[in-house]
Amino acid sequence: MTQQDRSGDDSVLARIHELVGEERELRDQLAAQKIDADTERGRLTALETQLDQCWDLLRQRRARLDAGQDPNDARVRPASEVENYLS
Repeated sequence: MTQQDRSGDDSVLARIHELVGEERELRDQLAAQKIDADTERGRLTALETQLDQCWDLLRQRRARLDAGQDPNDARVRPASEVENYLS
């Protein structure tokens, strides 16, 4: 793995950590009654979608690297595609 490959993964991981921090903050705001449950749910739904997209991008990057391809060719897929994966 080259420095550039690590840098790309690091930026995706940094975004994941930001989103997780936002998620914690929302839960804290709800617990402190600074926001209502509907506001929390709406924002959490958006955060979860963004997290799914980030994890998907990271998996794509790593799969491309394992296959000898350029991980920088991986792209964020639309939420509709990422959210409709079958488990």
